[in-house]
Amino acid sequence: MFESLSDKLKKTLKNLRGQGKLTPEHVDAALREIRMALLEADVNYKVAKDFVDSVRAKAEGQEVWQGLNPHEQVVKIVYDELVELMGGTSSRLVFTKQIPNVVMIVGLQGSGKTTSTGKISRWLRDNQERKPLLVSVDVYRPAAREQLRVVGGAVGVAVYQDKETNDPLTLVRGAMKHAQDMGFDTLMIDTAGRLHIDDDLMVELEQIKAETKPIEVLFVADAMTGQDAVNSAEIFHKRVGVTGVVLTKMDGDARGGAALSIRQVIGQPVKFVGVGEKYDAIEPFYPDRISQRILGMGDVLTLIEEVQGKIDEKDAQAQLEKLTKNQFTLEDFRAQLGQFKKLGSMSKLMKMLPEQMTGGMQLSDEQSAEVDVQMKRTEAIIDSMTKAERNDHKILDASRKTRVAGGSGTTIAEVNQLLRQYEQMRKMMAQMNKGGLLAGLGKKMMGGLAGGLGGMLGGGMHGMGGMPGMLGNGGADEEGPAKSGKKKKRHKKRK
Repeated sequence: MFESLSDKLKKTLKNLRGQGKLTPEHVDAALREIRMALLEADVNYKVAKDFVDSVRAKAEGQEVWQGLNPHEQVVKIVYDELVELMGGTSSRLVFTKQIPNVVMIVGLQGSGKTTSTGKISRWLRDNQERKPLLVSVDVYRPAAREQLRVVGGAVGVAVYQDKETNDPLTLVRGAMKHAQDMGFDTLMIDTAGRLHIDDDLMVELEQIKAETKPIEVLFVADAMTGQDAVNSAEIFHKRVGVTGVVLTKMDGDARGGAALSIRQVIGQPVKFVGVGEKYDAIEPFYPDRISQRILGMGDVLTLIEEVQGKIDEKDAQAQLEKLTKNQFTLEDFRAQLGQFKKLGSMSKLMKMLPEQMTGGMQLSDEQSAEVDVQMKRTEAIIDSMTKAERNDHKILDASRKTRVAGGSGTTIAEVNQLLRQYEQMRKMMAQMNKGGLLAGLGKKMMGGLAGGLGGMLGGGMHGMGGMPGMLGNGGADEEGPAKSGKKKKRHKKRK
């Protein structure tokens, strides 16, 4: 998400850094570029103008061209304004003691309301300890209620159904009574949509709102529709009173115009973003973290949360201990690859890391897909080894390597490359451990996994996608880890 805007903003701010001393003219030129970048990202014209005017006023007020680090001051101002533009702070759903708390999900047909209803209910159950009940009042679209039943089953959340009625108000009354009787504290109402906004739809939504008195009315919009999503949100807000926005397909939206505009246009925050098709692919919207990603500062907090939520802490701690004792085997590496895959694609992970860690390198979708292929190939090679071979790679002689290559559908050269680069990684880990770096990483990121991931990512950035060369990409030479080690030593010396 935000790829095109991010590239343009980073390039503009990098050009400022190249100036020995900033002048008002330098800042004006940069602001013109920023304004064009926002407009090309499909940001609302008035929002883009107000953003640039605010940055200019703050830059002049702080007299950045007279400071010791004028470029950093401009970056800080742009960052602060981006955070403010998108709402300042993350807006969680706030619940009361009433039973049930009602959340209405509204939006146009095809925006992703039903899937988002399931995703949000799962997220509330797992992260806010809620007990949600789902109900669909879309009595017009064929199989709409059946679709929600399937989604509810997939996410493990109960769905209220009454096949005896096709009246939306009767359905919500029955669902509210069922929630009270059965102890469901949250009722998620998946409302009907239309291809276009019409008065009948709005009247129905107003009636449901009056009947249920929801604590939240969440407008769901397809982020890739840009300003059309913003315009629809504005109309829904005027008629129904939207309290928050859910943007779907954010993972496919390179521009981000809707996310950057909607808060300023309707005065209500983005609360969730959909970042994939899977039911766990939804995230709370954090303006500060998104702004950091846009400006290349990384998003380490979200990465840590991903690790904590998807990785077994005991396994991670055990792997860290093996790393620090230089007992990390191919068996352990295969297990860590399995954990690593739970976190998502390599391109997604790299966007969460600060540019100084990745060297500013990002992966295209094609490169990320290739990394996934190489990871599977690496797993296939290790899977074709016996347990004894995985625990002691030194026993792999020529005949054993021939057998492993045949079993994994690879070549002996690829098996040798894996083993050679595995040895390089062990040496690199030993070097990192001498300075206590592995232990430090492990303490910071969930007791351990990041110790391993930190080494894997940090040591292999010169290879494809940041994984060490053992992915078999052929792009990492034998000197890579050694060079990394030398750089670390020089860096330590400078300190």
